[in-house]
Amino acid sequence: MKQIAVVSGKGGTGKTILSASLCYLFENPVMSDCDVDASNLHLLLSPLEIIESYKYYGGKKAKINYQKCTNCGICKDKCRFEAIDFKEGKYVINEYACEGCKLCVLTCPEEAINLIENLAGNYYKSRCSRGILVHGDLKPGEETSGGLVAEVRKKSYSEAEKSKKDVIIIDGAPGIGCPATSSVAGVNLAVVVTEPTLSGFHDLKRMVDTLKKMRVKFAVVINKFDLNESVSSKLEEWCFSENIDLLGKIPFDEMVNVATKEAKPIILYENSIAAKAIKDIYLRILDKFF
Repeated sequence: MKQIAVVSGKGGTGKTILSASLCYLFENPVMSDCDVDASNLHLLLSPLEIIESYKYYGGKKAKINYQKCTNCGICKDKCRFEAIDFKEGKYVINEYACEGCKLCVLTCPEEAINLIENLAGNYYKSRCSRGILVHGDLKPGEETSGGLVAEVRKKSYSEAEKSKKDVIIIDGAPGIGCPATSSVAGVNLAVVVTEPTLSGFHDLKRMVDTLKKMRVKFAVVINKFDLNESVSSKLEEWCFSENIDLLGKIPFDEMVNVATKEAKPIILYENSIAAKAIKDIYLRILDKFF
């Protein structure tokens, strides 16, 4: 069983469009959406039903025991995150601002505050026409997305083992932060999607540096390469000079907008020039890494 993560140094490069298409091109996949802050792979894969759902607890939040609280206000004065407000005659915790630092617990003279496990999000096992999709949603304001990504990947791996699947396609989180590194840790191949812009070039370099430090095998895809062929040429030259595999270049295709509006992977559109390029990329992945 192989794990392929499709990632990008920045958002908006077309990562999910490529991920969804690869889910259709590989014969026996488990699909995993690790972009838990803005999960959208399910929009293109259209799950038929959610089979199982799980709660994800990440970090801790303060909770006040009002039977012990004397409204002294020390907790509010000490909180550096301004997470405690005085409302309707009592002090209340703002769960979106609380960082679980425990200072209010330590300074409360009545021992009226405790830290409790925080429900930070949910993740799901869904059934699609192509098989099993594991995806998650982090609650707004939560900062433990890397942990939720790890849970999504664990569930994806167990499903793949149980069902004897050949490959796990991972739609990774963008950037180089904790959710992104959690998306690519231990994968067989990271496909880095970039675009021909200066910011895209800059973030590609950051992503490549991160993958090298993590010792993850990777290759590059340039999306919408023909929108700026000058920068595309520089990207190609840089990949050649750094001995980086360039899997392919996807042209700008107005059919992608049509496919997105219809909530379908672009690979299902026979007349799409982007779909043809993605099929070539799929064949190169098979040739080079399988």
